[in-house]
Amino acid sequence: MSPVRYGIIAVLILTLGITIFTYSALPDMIPSHWNMAGEVDGYLPKIWGVLIIPVMSVLLTGLFFLLPRIDPLKENYRKFRSYYDGFILVFLVFFFLIQLQIILWGLGYQVSPNLIIPLLAGGLFIYLGFLIEHAEQNWFVGIRTPWTLSSKEVWNKTHALGGKLFKIAGIIAMAGVFFGDYALWFVLVPVLAVAIFTMVYSYVEYQRVMKGSVAG
Repeated sequence: MSPVRYGIIAVLILTLGITIFTYSALPDMIPSHWNMAGEVDGYLPKIWGVLIIPVMSVLLTGLFFLLPRIDPLKENYRKFRSYYDGFILVFLVFFFLIQLQIILWGLGYQVSPNLIIPLLAGGLFIYLGFLIEHAEQNWFVGIRTPWTLSSKEVWNKTHALGGKLFKIAGIIAMAGVFFGDYALWFVLVPVLAVAIFTMVYSYVEYQRVMKGSVAG
């Protein structure tokens, strides 16, 4: 088993372990939602408030490992498997730090999500950019549009550009820590813009490739 997979198991254990260790010290109601100003506007009973992320982490990890097995293009995962496994690890670290923020808030250490989320989401987007740049054609990972899935050339061009744009979106997201109540806009707007742009780009590029094929 690779070091990255050992890391995945370690983060899952750490997430569950810190939850169990702090459970008895937490209040009966746990903050579960924050508004754009970083203020708590929703609570859950402790059992649900602290179990959501550990349960989601385990279930999503299982799903991530299942996808390459059921993908019709499963052989292509071998070409970017190290980046794929790395994304699972980064994603779980992201979840672990969110869980830590929830626990700290429950213990009275009010760390604003407007400071935490931009940095964590930015890091996740940046790594996603590396994954996208290296992803080969498949049905589950990457910029999957009818046009990228229909043409390897369109897939490669869209992912080369999309990877760079996701990295830029990650840097912009991180800059949100300096903008207080507007922090989450720096997370949401760039990544949505990249998603829409790459979808349109793949369509335009596909039309160009098809016209070139007909002309040839």
